[in-house]
Amino acid sequence: MKVCYYYQTFVGLHQILKQAQEVSLVIVSSLHFDEGHIYLNDNEPTDPLFDPMWTEIQEAHYEGTEIHLMLGGAGGAYQELFAHFDLYYPLLVQMIRDRPYVHGINLDIEEDVLLADVKHLIRRIKTDCGSDFKITMAPVQESLMTDGPGMGGFSYKELVKSAEGPWIDAFNVQCYGSFSYDTIHTIVQNGYPPETLVMGMMSGQFTKETFPQALHEVQKIVDAYPSFRGVYDWEYYDAPPGGPADPSVFAREFAKIQPEAKIQPEAKIQPEAKI
Repeated sequence: MKVCYYYQTFVGLHQILKQAQEVSLVIVSSLHFDEGHIYLNDNEPTDPLFDPMWTEIQEAHYEGTEIHLMLGGAGGAYQELFAHFDLYYPLLVQMIRDRPYVHGINLDIEEDVLLADVKHLIRRIKTDCGSDFKITMAPVQESLMTDGPGMGGFSYKELVKSAEGPWIDAFNVQCYGSFSYDTIHTIVQNGYPPETLVMGMMSGQFTKETFPQALHEVQKIVDAYPSFRGVYDWEYYDAPPGGPADPSVFAREFAKIQPEAKIQPEAKIQPEAKI
């Protein structure tokens, strides 16, 4: 089972670098576009302000942690991108090519867009970044529990059934209203394979005292769906139950979860054949 962090408040990754084998994925957040430039939060990605962060991200990559970039989120990105695609898209591709340790991109669409534009973006990324480059998306839970439009104004079920659907590697589902077995079970029943689902929490959803409930819910999911892809936290710096003092505890605790061993019935001993 994968354990993932979104990483927007760049407080340093030294604690998880000590246990990189327990951290499957770090998603550097969040990219957007404005006035002809690409931005990582409030600055351009090449700003020296980010040099220590990129150095640690490379180190995490060398230790075996997968690295993705997040595009969009609450700060927007897509309407500007689609309105000036020929201007902004090359900046995104160049940023990826300049960082060969980036293995994928997370498309978090929280503004109304056309499904045709989303499909076009997915096709271009696959064409320009290579077949091994991963594309994930970040729908809210309701978008996969039902077939209605999500925050992007389009149906994820329609996208999955399209020619571009197989290029979506996973859904990082924003389960901020219900980080639970019931949520994942409903999504699976609606046709989404468990191996494509990463269940996400916001750090504030759980305290040190309530975190065992989160572990319990994920154990139930893994027991029911052994191929379940994993969990994520938004965001790294205050991930429970360790919080800012030690956000690495999140990965350490979830990495322990394995499907419960099923007791097999004892094999009956067959009588020896008579000669």
